[in-house]
Amino acid sequence: MVERKVGDKVIRLIRGDITVTDVDAFVFDITEDVKLGSGYGGAIAQRGGPAVQKQLDAIGKCPKGEAVVTSAGELKATHIIHVNGPKFNEPDTEAKLRSAAKSALRAADAKGVGKLALPPIGTGLYQVPLDLCARVLVQEVEKHLRGKTGLEQVLFVANDTREYGPLAAAIQQGA
Repeated sequence: MVERKVGDKVIRLIRGDITVTDVDAFVFDITEDVKLGSGYGGAIAQRGGPAVQKQLDAIGKCPKGEAVVTSAGELKATHIIHVNGPKFNEPDTEAKLRSAAKSALRAADAKGVGKLALPPIGTGLYQVPLDLCARVLVQEVEKHLRGKTGLEQVLFVANDTREYGPLAAAIQQGA
């Protein structure tokens, strides 16, 4: 297990399915139209039940770099923090990724989250480079944990080996 202390807070890397992770909230990368879609979106819709998409429909949209929060329906977590991160070949990928990370962390604080699960944002279908994503997310999480926050643990959740390596390296190096 890869772990890093930030004061009395912890950043940890685990491998697994973010939708079944035992946390208060987890982050999910969503499109502006806030439709769950396939992949993890499909898993959230199926495992969490229709409540999540109904709440997203009521919200209507999520602008680029912003976050919206729903319940997690029937999943273990209490909340899902949906962020609209960078997509394939967009300009200013790093700035959009930083904005999405900051928005997710602020949303976690607003909901009183103590334990948050965070995936690599945009690195699957949207092809954001994993090294860039890992570096930016770890930097933003460390910066946030050094400030005034109720977050005690942030778990980076890697679904596979491809994601695990860059996240492990970024956590070990630190911000």
